[in-house]
Amino acid sequence: MTENPVFNRIRQEVKASHLVVFMKGTPAKPRCGFSKAAAEKLAKAGVAYKSVDVLADRALFDGLRQYTNYTHFPQVFVDGRFVGSTEDLKALV
Repeated sequence: MTENPVFNRIRQEVKASHLVVFMKGTPAKPRCGFSKAAAEKLAKAGVAYKSVDVLADRALFDGLRQYTNYTHFPQVFVDGRFVGSTEDLKALV
């Protein structure tokens, strides 16, 4: 079976920054409660991160769900490693 071509983009995104949050919407305009909670938690902690709006790219949205085998968003990566979602993020900051 051929690897999903979106996986290369995901790997590039998560290698480019220490902390990457794939979320629905943006930190300024989150489009789900869990994405909003993650953005607020990171802002309150003063943590720098890169956000990627998965609703802007359906292939990325679907590809992430396959890549992580996790169906919910946001999806948080630290140092290139998938660490979970909003609740898992709260334990990190």
